[in-house]
Amino acid sequence: MNIRIFDRLRRASSPLEVDLIESYAQGRVTRRDFVKRGTMLGLSLPFMKAVIGATHQPRTTPPTTAGTAAATKPLKDGGTIRVTVQTPAGALDPLKMADLGSYGIVAQTFEHLLMLGEGKEAIGPGLATEWKPNADGTVWTFKLREGVKWESGGDFTADDVVATMDRLMENGNAALGGVLAKGATKAVDPHTVEFTLSGPNGNFPALVSVYNAQAVITPKGWAAGSTADVNKDGTGPWKMVSFDPTTGAKFQRKEDYWGGKPMLESVEWVFNNDSASRVAGLQGESVDAIVQIDVLGSEGLLADPGKYKILDLQTATHREIWMRCDKGAFTDKRVRQALAMSLDRELMVTQLFNGKAVVANDHPVAPIYPYFDKSAPPQRTRDVEGAKKLLADAGATGLKATLYAPQLNEIPQLAELVKQNAAEAGIEIALNVESTDTFYNEWCLTYNPCDGGQDFGIVDYGHRSTPDTYLNAAYATGEWNSAHFKNDAFNAAFKEYQKSLDVAGQMAACQKMQVIANDECPYAIPYFYNYLSAHSTKFDGVRISALGQMFLNKAGMVA
Repeated sequence: MNIRIFDRLRRASSPLEVDLIESYAQGRVTRRDFVKRGTMLGLSLPFMKAVIGATHQPRTTPPTTAGTAAATKPLKDGGTIRVTVQTPAGALDPLKMADLGSYGIVAQTFEHLLMLGEGKEAIGPGLATEWKPNADGTVWTFKLREGVKWESGGDFTADDVVATMDRLMENGNAALGGVLAKGATKAVDPHTVEFTLSGPNGNFPALVSVYNAQAVITPKGWAAGSTADVNKDGTGPWKMVSFDPTTGAKFQRKEDYWGGKPMLESVEWVFNNDSASRVAGLQGESVDAIVQIDVLGSEGLLADPGKYKILDLQTATHREIWMRCDKGAFTDKRVRQALAMSLDRELMVTQLFNGKAVVANDHPVAPIYPYFDKSAPPQRTRDVEGAKKLLADAGATGLKATLYAPQLNEIPQLAELVKQNAAEAGIEIALNVESTDTFYNEWCLTYNPCDGGQDFGIVDYGHRSTPDTYLNAAYATGEWNSAHFKNDAFNAAFKEYQKSLDVAGQMAACQKMQVIANDECPYAIPYFYNYLSAHSTKFDGVRISALGQMFLNKAGMVA
């Protein structure tokens, strides 16, 4: 270690930054996690490189977890890329949207304070260029990008950010619930915003980033209930030319976009809820890119790297099989545990993903997170006889239930496997697999929580750079809490997690939540899977978030 340089870097750092630097120097966090956490705290890449150089830690090369690198091939000006994606489930209301199809369309015209970072970094500058916490993580100050214009011609300022945050709090944003209150965002000057949080929070930047899809910044005068296809006034690289909720959308590039004129002249989004026909469209050259592909059915794309580029990201993307805890057939946790115990997770990983997934343990803290603990609790394994005993002890032998699920990616096949696995334990399941628009309109019939009233179902959760949204929305606050789970010990551990400003504190809180979630089992979570996207090699520079968003401002046709 170069002590002289290391000490100089420590002296120039805040207490939070010093804790991270020392954690890295002592080997408590990996190089990857140091960079990811440093990005969260607003450390510059040159500063982090200096720390890495001073400590001489060995280099590791982990799997990519977000985005992709910018184009590596020469690109030519002009052209159109045709992207196919699932049909948005409802109106393009940034405050209320809850599906990946809507996220992708809204992200073309509206932007976040923090966007994708370069390469393997989770987040990076967007409408904000710098961000720093105070000493205890209760106040975060963001410097905003100057010279940004709304599509209508007005200047983007701190007032727009303040108004957006207040609207998010009025509408109960899932990720920010309990973190920020209405009126707690202040414009220091036209290009500086100060967030005074409800308590210390070391992950706040992630909650106003691209990984909180609803946190796109909208103009000061934006009214709740407005939609992106009607109020076309974003700061993003694309202008919406047309939108049909059943067929697709068209966008034209902004010549004066603050990030530089996009190379592509236009983008067409084609809505299609059938994964097989999306793949056939790419192979037949009627489309150029697919936002998300399944391993099953995409073998031809995966086997032809000369014609198709596959973006393969290790993520926290997962499925939650909810079981209502407040009424119905699953109120006894032994019944929920029995269903979870009947699942053959290894088979699911093999059969549905050909290994491009990892087994999960009925909690949403994925192995990619630095505070994941693989031993707390021990991995739940399949035990059919054990499941039968739990059902008998709960007086639920001969249980019958209907499983609701959307026609989305591998979920119908997952539902079939759940049915088959559960049958061996004596649980008789009827399947009700619906189109995504029908399912999500019913699932979010009431918004707080999103709940159509069913006891039992499967819902998808896209990738986030931290697990805050999963822990908050599905388990703690109730916004997406289909299971109607309520547990004081879990909520207390979640508060500990939010207030923790270092990896060690977050890990200790996550250990508690992992154990409680696994034991209470409001959701059976069988796997975390790699997010795969595909596009023709005629294009390069395509970037994805693994949250239904495809970013094309740096993409173009290969020259």
